[in-house]
Amino acid sequence: KELRADKAVVLEALRQNGHALTYASKELRSNKQVVLEAVRQEGFALFHASKHLQADKEVVLEVVKQNGEALPIATVGLRTDKDVVLEAIRHDGQFLEYANKEHRHCRDIVLEAVRQRGAALRLASVELQADREIVFEAVKQD
Repeated sequence: KELRADKAVVLEALRQNGHALTYASKELRSNKQVVLEAVRQEGFALFHASKHLQADKEVVLEVVKQNGEALPIATVGLRTDKDVVLEAIRHDGQFLEYANKEHRHCRDIVLEAVRQRGAALRLASVELQADREIVFEAVKQD
């Protein structure tokens, strides 16, 4: 138990494997520095962070930079945050699927999504599916 609460030991373990956050004490799973180290190694380590850090924009941005597939783990509020969504779809436009419906109507977001993966066009609003520039970018990708 003592080692699970030792910040230096936990940080070293996290540098090797982000999933080690699972074994950290509750206090360290609530420590932003510790959680950031974990998610830099493995985005899905966010599952083991405290609820308040799962809702922290800086932490979630780090997660989606590392692995856009982790977007669904973020709190609903951050899944609606434009910066977080854009960061996720920069990895793969398909992650537009996990964004809220408002983002499917946002031209900037949809354009970025289809630039990454043309097939993301199917996730866009009907209006944007008919936008010439967006369709052109989607066709260029696939």
